[in-house]
Amino acid sequence: MYLAVRHPATPWYAKALAAGIVIYAVSPFDLIPDPIPVLGHLDDIIIVPLGVLAVRWMIPVAVLAECRAQAAAGVSIKASWKWTGGIVIVSLWLLCLAWIGLALWHWATG
Repeated sequence: MYLAVRHPATPWYAKALAAGIVIYAVSPFDLIPDPIPVLGHLDDIIIVPLGVLAVRWMIPVAVLAECRAQAAAGVSIKASWKWTGGIVIVSLWLLCLAWIGLALWHWATG
């Protein structure tokens, strides 16, 4: 799936949905918070696989076949993606903290 999403023939909307699914999967923010018994993890168990299937359906068959052949040949995934994912998550946290700080400041100065 990684190779298929990076392929130039993959539509932009498939790439956008794949990025959204990855961000949702690694983000601490969920539709239903995880501390709620059963339901908290149920949304992850349903939304992430459905998102992956949706991305799979959006990718052309020829692209998938080519990427499967590359994966079978042992094409490796770049380590730079680890940093990219970390930067995205840290940025989201900083954005949330800034938003909370701004809200508290507005509330305090009222």
